Amino acid sequence: MSHDNSNKRRIIGMHKNFIGGAWVEGTGTNHNVNPANPEEIIGDYTQGDRDQAFAAISSARDAFPAWSRSTPQQRFDILDRIGSEILARKEELGRLLTREEGKTLAEGIGEANRAGAVFKFFAGEALRLGGEQIASVRPDITVDVTREPVGVVGLITPWNFPIAIPAWKIAPALAYGNCVVIKPADITPGCVWALTKIISRSGLPDGVFNLVMGPGSVVGQAFAESHDVDAISFTGSTGVGTRLRRTVTDRGGRIQLEMGGKNPLVILDDADLDTAVECAVNGAFFSTGQRCTASSRLIVTEGIHDRFVDALLERMKGLRIGDGLDPATDIGPVVSREQKEQILEYVRIGEAEGARLLLGGAPGSAPSAGHYVTPTLFVDTHPTMRINREEIFGPVASVIKVKDFEQALDVANAVEFGLSAGICTRSLSAASDFKRRVQAGMVMVNLPTAGVDYHVAFGGRKASSYGPREQGSYAREFYTVMKTAYTLPI
Repeated sequence: MSHDNSNKRRIIGMHKNFIGGAWVEGTGTNHNVNPANPEEIIGDYTQGDRDQAFAAISSARDAFPAWSRSTPQQRFDILDRIGSEILARKEELGRLLTREEGKTLAEGIGEANRAGAVFKFFAGEALRLGGEQIASVRPDITVDVTREPVGVVGLITPWNFPIAIPAWKIAPALAYGNCVVIKPADITPGCVWALTKIISRSGLPDGVFNLVMGPGSVVGQAFAESHDVDAISFTGSTGVGTRLRRTVTDRGGRIQLEMGGKNPLVILDDADLDTAVECAVNGAFFSTGQRCTASSRLIVTEGIHDRFVDALLERMKGLRIGDGLDPATDIGPVVSREQKEQILEYVRIGEAEGARLLLGGAPGSAPSAGHYVTPTLFVDTHPTMRINREEIFGPVASVIKVKDFEQALDVANAVEFGLSAGICTRSLSAASDFKRRVQAGMVMVNLPTAGVDYHVAFGGRKASSYGPREQGSYAREFYTVMKTAYTLPI
């Protein structure tokens, strides 16, 4: 949370929490700061406490019986209306996103567009949810298998995709008849607040959707502890996710976790060099490397290693760092001073471990006092180094030289995470083998490890994910429960 500073430009008006259909002021204030220009306060956002968290949960619980019986058409109309407004305002929302999170305006608008598309997709899913009627093994009995909403769902969302990730959690929750309480990241509350404003005028009944901004240790913990919250969907750090899982499962709740990544991009000798370089640059450095799907480990076979490193280095030198609102910018600031310091500490760790710093590793040279980090490349690294095992979450990539495909695959799998993995090759057999054997939930062939479609499953393995997948029709596995009913006509 930022503190008052008389030198900072202020915007009048408090952005309040939304509980039971009403805008409610909390007990504190969070100043939403532009990471490209920390002297600029984008807006003041209220901070809720445990009492407000429980009030929001109570409102959702009260609204659930009626909303769970709403018709698919009613849910379609509301979600479609939300999606249409997001798409109509994607430039405005994208600009807000860039100002509070730092990514380039093109990326911000693209993310807002994706959020609108997600609501449109799940509007259709409200109509497509089906069931089965199955003949019983006993005479004259029919068996119906149907899906019902889980109940009240608590959503805890991160700062790096401040409108897309909330959208892909909110939309399926509502589409399948659940009620929602959401807590966005403290550092980027603006996009979720703007999304809440859109939802508030969509025709959704009071209490079905509730926003409580505030510290995760307070609001998020209240969601996790409450027996009136039937399920929690969380995207964030592995440490917080692990603690939430214990809390929620101990009380018998349902939980879905999307956490860290240490994603490999394997580059084989037969790869197209230009394709490999673009995959590496996009995956490792776009969105300032602040993606759980970022290519932080570049695993390169020895025959192409030197040519790849030389070409990647030249491409990186051409990247322009600056304010994301500047159309000439390729790489914006990282989200906060704390994030910047954490990234630079990992650079120091890498050098202390013996990795050779080929480029970057310093505060960016953009003209403002923003939180910039120069895109950074390590070479001569070993798989056991911390920079190759721990998620840095910034524009830092390390090259690991390997002998051949088999060693590349072994190195790719030798971490605790398993979210996304990529390979650059012209060999169909190598690509097919990699897709089958790599320990990751998502695999990219001649594509960056970051960048996924909203209508298919998203998620990983090992320490990256827990519970059913997100996005696409697969989201129903988390946001609905199965019911099997037997009938004997009399």
